[in-house]
Amino acid sequence: MDLSTSKSVVIVGAGQAAAQACASLRLFGFEGGITLIGEEAALPYQRPPLSKAYMKGELAEERLYFKPEAWYQDQNIDTVLSVRATRIDRSAQTVELEHGGSVSYDALIIATGSRPRALPVEGADLDGVFDLRDLADVERIRPRMIAGQKLVIVGAGYIGLEAAAVARQLDLEVTVLEMESRVLSRVTSPVMSGFFEAEHTRQGVTVRTEARLASLGGADGKVTTAVLADGTELAADIVLVGIGILPNVELAEDAGIACSNGILTDRDARTNDPRVFAAGDCAARPLVHYGRQGRLESVHNAIEQGKLAAAAIMGKPRPPEDCPWFWSDQYDLKLQIAGLSQDYDETVVRGDVDARKFAVFYLQNGKLIAVDAINSPPEFLASKKLIMTGARLAPETLSDTSQSMKEIAAAAV
Repeated sequence: MDLSTSKSVVIVGAGQAAAQACASLRLFGFEGGITLIGEEAALPYQRPPLSKAYMKGELAEERLYFKPEAWYQDQNIDTVLSVRATRIDRSAQTVELEHGGSVSYDALIIATGSRPRALPVEGADLDGVFDLRDLADVERIRPRMIAGQKLVIVGAGYIGLEAAAVARQLDLEVTVLEMESRVLSRVTSPVMSGFFEAEHTRQGVTVRTEARLASLGGADGKVTTAVLADGTELAADIVLVGIGILPNVELAEDAGIACSNGILTDRDARTNDPRVFAAGDCAARPLVHYGRQGRLESVHNAIEQGKLAAAAIMGKPRPPEDCPWFWSDQYDLKLQIAGLSQDYDETVVRGDVDARKFAVFYLQNGKLIAVDAINSPPEFLASKKLIMTGARLAPETLSDTSQSMKEIAAAAV
């Protein structure tokens, strides 16, 4: 379907994918109306710093925003904030809003993002128990991040460990609970898990693996204890919950748009309705470098799908599809990840783990599919290119530090 003559584009959601779609539509020459609908009061802003520099107080709020309010005015983008979209009427081509109004579209981009998994235990609603997902969450948490306070973090994924690092730097007493046998178990190898657990322990964090939270106790409506399944009670002034996220697909699903762990899209971010696109955390897209469909929760994905949707609407050539990439900052460690390591059958370590400057490569049948690089930008950058070309490399080549990654990448072409 040719949508290049569209008069109106509606974007539901106001995160990174939405902001990128707005910018790309104007860059690609769209002159019609753009309406951006967001549940939060804030204009689109960066989420990664929330668990890092912003929580620590090192980044001012205005630096979180992708664009100032004046930019949206200059670009003639109508921002409808603090409003929830309640229904998509595909036959009428309208989006209904909670206050009773509606907005018409020729093309629609669903960028509704994701939400934290709810903590399924008694006491989860006590004062002092927080998710860490949006600006309002951090505004509630920051005043309580006081030296000496006892913080319990439920979940040892990247968000949980980033928050632990910030809290230790602010001199809180921190305990991290992880029900699996190692931290980061769902996203990385035992080598990386062991490295991060050792680093957090060295920094004064108490890491408890194979620890299942049974309930939270409180007094006068405020959390005071975390009770484990084995009966252990931990004092808690604050509890942060980081047990994963769920894609916000209900709006699409109710409208009959195909979903399966995300809103299903093609390579152009188009859904099974040719007028409707999906981008960001809520979308399940073709992972072209891996030959399967999947959902990515990353800055890279949000930016790329925002561009893809805008280009498809305007009939422009499809923008390049990059290798998935991610990052995490903890203490003075910068972890850069390229690719997706699921289903690897071999790992190769390059560099010195003890020197806190190394990389772990993930191979599948000899093919490089991912890398985790700690304070090692060359390994990250070279691996992105190698993954995109489907390079096969011998383990001894990857581990040989007498060759630079630039040399290894050049020889693999």
